[in-house]
Amino acid sequence: MGDQDEGEGLPPGRRVAQWRVRRRMTQQMLADRLGKSKSWVDKVERGARALDRFSVIQDIARVLRVEPAALLGPVAGPPSTAAAVDLEPVRAALARYDVFRTGREARPAAGPDEWARQAEHAWLTFQHAHYPQLVRLLPGLLDTVRRLPGDRRPEPLVEAYRLTSAVLVKLGEADLGWLAADRAVAVAGDDPLLAATAAVPLAAVLRSVGRPPLARTAALTAARRIAPTGVPAARPVCGALLLQAALAVAAGGDDRSAGELLDRAAGLAARIGDVADPYRTGFGPDLVEVTGVVAAVESGDAGEAVRRHEAVVRRAGWQRLPVERRAAHLVDAARAYLQVGDVPRAGRALVEADRIAPAEVRCRPVARTVIEAVARGGPAPAGVAELAALVGLTR
Repeated sequence: MGDQDEGEGLPPGRRVAQWRVRRRMTQQMLADRLGKSKSWVDKVERGARALDRFSVIQDIARVLRVEPAALLGPVAGPPSTAAAVDLEPVRAALARYDVFRTGREARPAAGPDEWARQAEHAWLTFQHAHYPQLVRLLPGLLDTVRRLPGDRRPEPLVEAYRLTSAVLVKLGEADLGWLAADRAVAVAGDDPLLAATAAVPLAAVLRSVGRPPLARTAALTAARRIAPTGVPAARPVCGALLLQAALAVAAGGDDRSAGELLDRAAGLAARIGDVADPYRTGFGPDLVEVTGVVAAVESGDAGEAVRRHEAVVRRAGWQRLPVERRAAHLVDAARAYLQVGDVPRAGRALVEADRIAPAEVRCRPVARTVIEAVARGGPAPAGVAELAALVGLTR
């Protein structure tokens, strides 16, 4: 039996300990290389802290020089839905560099109506968490925007790259998502508001690859540039950047700063009223509350996360949130319930998320880690066993 098969049946934390010892590393050495505390490593290895973020598992696997699968456990049965999503056409579309040409296009120019129709359809597809369908739409969307007249291209191209980055991060392709977000920033140029909209996915992808300080800097720098402008459209963008900064500092363990940023975002959301949201940030009071749950989970305050979650789902605006946002929130709620040891409620949150948006649960690596933790954590709703089979996990 090879190295990757050893430890079959062990939970991820025990696998981390097993590989750490094999690599002749102390807990302090592993903690230093991950940018974490020794206490954090100890809690992970004892199972007191769940490994419920795929990006963290990737970081640990990189330091221990193993594949993430070695920490997650054996996979059997059919491939997961995420593995079945063909990203090659998106990679090919991002590999094209003629986007920066200013000369005549080889193909007929696209009209603004054609772009607007495709963009609206793509955003609705994202908001309904139909990720495989969206991945199929993206190459055509990028092709259309590249055929717009040069002077009308930057804003649509930033929007297309933002959407591309967002779905790639969802699917666990953070490095490719980083490329798309970086392209958005480059295309935005010296336009402060357009650059700020590009900074939202950039901050998100930096968090996803385990660079919260860089994410915080990117978000707050962009927010400071547009805050004094007084442009109504800048307000929701500024709010979205504050939320990204809050999540970044929470991931770094700074609860106090995260709370201050969330309070600033809440104050802005309360004053924003009926201001239009042309950049599709989704910012508002309900998004602030949902983000507060994620921030609490990221900082390890599971009790606070559970309290916030149970308040969020009672809010009148809960049902008005996009399907994607509600399902993603329920996955985060499952993480919180796992952290407090309430496996049955974690399972119910996953089953509900899968009911309203299957791809949010079945296509996301982070959801896979939560499903595994619930399936192995004790009695759980029957639907969790079905989910585990659907994404290729075994108990």
